[in-house]
Amino acid sequence: MNLDNCPRCGRLYVKNLMELCQPCIKELEHEYEICVNYLRENRGTNIQELSDATEISIKEITRFIREGRISIANAPNMTYPCEVCGTLIREGHMCDSCRNRLRKDLSNAAKESAAADASRHTHEGAYRAIDKLRNP
Repeated sequence: MNLDNCPRCGRLYVKNLMELCQPCIKELEHEYEICVNYLRENRGTNIQELSDATEISIKEITRFIREGRISIANAPNMTYPCEVCGTLIREGHMCDSCRNRLRKDLSNAAKESAAADASRHTHEGAYRAIDKLRNP
């Protein structure tokens, strides 16, 4: 039996797929129902208004959206923050600006790595020649 402390409340619980204790799972489901019911009645709301009206954190609402439990397809004003910079987005984890910056950084890192590998290979040949001369 695998035991762990609940990240939400700190209680000891038997590990499960949700990685929360049973009382927190029930509370989370209740929060989800509150959000869904509010959105059914107020389709034009944004995430801040939803959070203020339901007293559920933006972080939890964002989690519901990312898990696909709350669909924002029919909620034109519903956006959530980019994980990197906080810019409001409608899909994914990052805004286009942060995604492009990440791609550029990865590309530069790959080029630097390739250049380092190329320089390392030229030095290995020189060392091998010296080693062969010293140890016939």
